[in-house]
Amino acid sequence: MSLNQPRQLGSLFELEFPQSVGIYDKYEQAQEAVDFLADEKFPVQNLAIVGTELKSVERVLSRKSWGSVIQQGIISGIGTGLLVGLVMMIFGEPAQLLAILLTALGIGIVIGLVFAVIGYAMSGGKRDFNSVSQIVATKYEVLSEHKVAQQARDLLNSRPGARAAQFE
Repeated sequence: MSLNQPRQLGSLFELEFPQSVGIYDKYEQAQEAVDFLADEKFPVQNLAIVGTELKSVERVLSRKSWGSVIQQGIISGIGTGLLVGLVMMIFGEPAQLLAILLTALGIGIVIGLVFAVIGYAMSGGKRDFNSVSQIVATKYEVLSEHKVAQQARDLLNSRPGARAAQFE
């Protein structure tokens, strides 16, 4: 493949016979390794940083109560009502713009509130907290296409302190 020829989207994340050239505990370390290779004029388009050993982390943010459920329903309804109201204002008459916006906002609040209350009531107290989830990697592996993998390893091993880091 020539340098000027763009890769197809499906193959953008694929390497030809990938081989590991380094495994790091933090993404920043893997990024530093690739940056070092770039500084050494290594053909970095033959590399990929892959997060491995994935785990799911859920961060609990707050306790749910009827008050917080009602508040979230109202906030959700305001967003929905404003969106619908603004869309309806495009097709409305100038004299009725405020009435259209306020009506859509009111209906949105009622709908948001009803859905939030019904959802919370149906949960039966099984999930009385708010949280966010994220999938995170615990290791980051720098992979290289087979044709330049040894060159990448040799360059990375030539970095100051690389030999001592192997024994940590």
